[in-house]
Amino acid sequence: MSQYWAQIRAVIRLEMKKTFLAKRGLWVYLLAFAPALMFGAHAFDVMRTRQYQHEVIAGHPVSRNLLDSIKPGMTMDEVQVKLGDPTSRRTVTTRRRTRTWLRYTDGESQYDFTFNDDELERISVHEIASLQEDKLIFATVFQFFFVRLAIFFGCVGIFMNLFRGELIDKSLHFYLLAPIRREVLLAGKYLAGLIATVVIFTTSTALQFWLLVLPYDSASVSQYMQNGGWQHLAAYLGVTALACLGYGSVFLAAGLFFRNPLIPAGIVLVWESANLFLPAALKKISVIFYLQSLCPIVAPPDRDMNPLLALLISSAEPTPAALAVAGLFAVTAVILFFGARKARTLEINYGTD
Repeated sequence: MSQYWAQIRAVIRLEMKKTFLAKRGLWVYLLAFAPALMFGAHAFDVMRTRQYQHEVIAGHPVSRNLLDSIKPGMTMDEVQVKLGDPTSRRTVTTRRRTRTWLRYTDGESQYDFTFNDDELERISVHEIASLQEDKLIFATVFQFFFVRLAIFFGCVGIFMNLFRGELIDKSLHFYLLAPIRREVLLAGKYLAGLIATVVIFTTSTALQFWLLVLPYDSASVSQYMQNGGWQHLAAYLGVTALACLGYGSVFLAAGLFFRNPLIPAGIVLVWESANLFLPAALKKISVIFYLQSLCPIVAPPDRDMNPLLALLISSAEPTPAALAVAGLFAVTAVILFFGARKARTLEINYGTD
């Protein structure tokens, strides 16, 4: 047994450099860190907006209580006597009426007062930025883009190339001629791919989470982290690693069984993407169902979704965490078992492959 572990470690060492530094895999890094760029841009925008609002407040201090005391029906003069000069004013005059919009802020929220012929008609309040809302945005991006697309295609690029890439480079025979069991070779390659994807994608997940809380004050962040934030981070990192585990085994096997592994990858993508609309029984025959069961926040469906599609959405009870994790490990073990059997009889013909 110790001999097999030594051989597995040797394969991992050989594969790690090729996996992390392969030119054909550089796009995986771009895909993995694309959400971090988005959250970074959002954090910069929120910090810039907050700085501007605090500068405005320094010149025109207005409290939230005072803003909340304004009621529809008041005149423009009454509002300005209470609140002072607005941060911005816009007036549109037509033949029938004059409409004026005054904007105030307390540094956290933006208040827009709409006047119709000098009478306050409507009050609109918008949060400049909310950690609660950003947590939902993070959950949505994580579940619908990061797991379903970024990790999915990242595993396609890395795990399919573990064997298929060697065939393209005409170098697989070096492994097959070595005194090493095929099952050991498969285990070493799989673990190398798993280590690479877990490192890349969990790093991206941690960076995204840090950028999520970066724009907010330390008191709000500390309160969130002490009331479930650390558990959320651990859950997101765990789901990321399990996604690499499950999808990695699927695409490693696809690279062994299919001459053109992109066809099964496309089929799996369609199946995983359609999971939202599948009946409860069919939902469970997918990786994404168990991963979503482990996510700490349920991502809401798209508000702009076509009403007809929204009617097709089906719900299913999430699988308990222990069963979801055990199920993913069991599916991975079964797939690797059949992959190992295929590896035993693997023959190469560079002329046809």
